[in-house]
Amino acid sequence: MKKYKYPSVLAIAGFDGSGGAGIQADIKTASALGCFSTSVLTALPVQNTQGVRAIYPIPVEAVADQIRAILDDIVPDAIKIGMVHTPQLVETIVSTLAQYKKIPIVFDPVMVATSGHRLIEEETISVITDQLFPIADVITPNMDEAAILADMKVETLEDLYTAGERIKKLGCKTILLKGGHQETSTITSLFYDENEVFHSFETAKFDTNNTHGSGCTLSSAIAAYIAQGKTLYEAVSLGQEYIYQAIKNGTDVQTGHGNGPLNHFFNPQKLIKNEMVSTHLANNKRTL
Repeated sequence: MKKYKYPSVLAIAGFDGSGGAGIQADIKTASALGCFSTSVLTALPVQNTQGVRAIYPIPVEAVADQIRAILDDIVPDAIKIGMVHTPQLVETIVSTLAQYKKIPIVFDPVMVATSGHRLIEEETISVITDQLFPIADVITPNMDEAAILADMKVETLEDLYTAGERIKKLGCKTILLKGGHQETSTITSLFYDENEVFHSFETAKFDTNNTHGSGCTLSSAIAAYIAQGKTLYEAVSLGQEYIYQAIKNGTDVQTGHGNGPLNHFFNPQKLIKNEMVSTHLANNKRTL
């Protein structure tokens, strides 16, 4: 009898009770793209479409236990890492993942919310660059986050190019620099690949406030396409198209009184079933 498995995406990220960003957006995105979604909660922000009211921490031991519980059982095909706002949290995630075989990682360095709220402690940035960047296959900063990482103003497309070159020197493999904050009719995002070549993606900019969770959604879409077996460039390209359509199909809907969510389910896919080569599930743990 044939056995099948779903392509699986693990989201390690923060909470959003309003349902548009964070781990909720990650789950919706992976599900909409036909993948099985698992999750690990890193923080409990209290937020809605109007902004972040407070952030309650999750004990790092609980984060490590969550990661081990998933990786011991449902081995993901890709991992998306989102909100990691303290040095201890970064160190816990990196050290716990190191106990298992390498899995492709998409890291969205969540530092500034759509509402403009700062979501990360200052001392965390150096720990992220030292420990998370080397294990991530792609990082996906927006313009505000690129400005923090590159230590410069990032307001134009030319700034994005310069920031990409600076951030690459911090030790990351590839970078998707998101251009959504550009004050132009066309948005240009840049993918800086492992060969230090820039690839540009251009889309029309919509007149809408419904962009809450767009960064979480894009990084999760890239992870979902990687889980499906796409190359990194293909995953980035397809992720760009997905986020474009999710924003486009949600522009005329009001949810809340601030920055509303995207339409994650504009064209939901059925869960993908891949035939398993063997019914034996190998243990994912490394021998330490």
